[in-house]
Amino acid sequence: MIQLSNIHKTYPMGSVSVPALREISLTIERGEFIAIMGPSGSGKSTLLHILGRLDTPDSGSYKLFGKEVSQLNEDELAFLRGKVFGFVFQQFHLLPRTTALENVALPLLYHFNNNGTSKARRLLEEVGLGARLQHRPNELSGGQQQKVAIARALINDAPIILADEPTGNLDSASEKEIMDILSRLNERGMSIILITHEADIAK
Repeated sequence: MIQLSNIHKTYPMGSVSVPALREISLTIERGEFIAIMGPSGSGKSTLLHILGRLDTPDSGSYKLFGKEVSQLNEDELAFLRGKVFGFVFQQFHLLPRTTALENVALPLLYHFNNNGTSKARRLLEEVGLGARLQHRPNELSGGQQQKVAIARALINDAPIILADEPTGNLDSASEKEIMDILSRLNERGMSIILITHEADIAK
């Protein structure tokens, strides 16, 4: 499904370039649930951003479903970000003035999908927030906000979830709930790529 070969990425820091990734090669098969570990500053998030095409490597090969990603045009890349990958971040990135229901349905606006509200409601019910549909982010706990973010990542039926420290801001009970949700998604056939620095989460 995903094949990376000799991926390099550097960032300019003043007059020097600092390497974030050097000679990264890996293969991720369809349906896998994998954890990418490392201390802060080791390039984990950079790698995830390259996988989701939020960032571009300086060199190397990235093949997705057998096709070289560097050869895709902007429309094809936008399709990847909208329909192939679902993103879940440590910071929930919810719109503060909109309800949970509206936050989840938002990505469908870009695809002119008129069934967004009913689908968003179903997904929120699946993650246990059926009673919080009209709550805004500041009316939800951290764990509940992350559930909204997961539901939003699922709204376009993306087969791959990219999760960057999704439990990093949560208490232990919420952490377990989020990992249980991701595990159930994986059991249904979704591929989950999880960034973490916590050994127990990776296990």
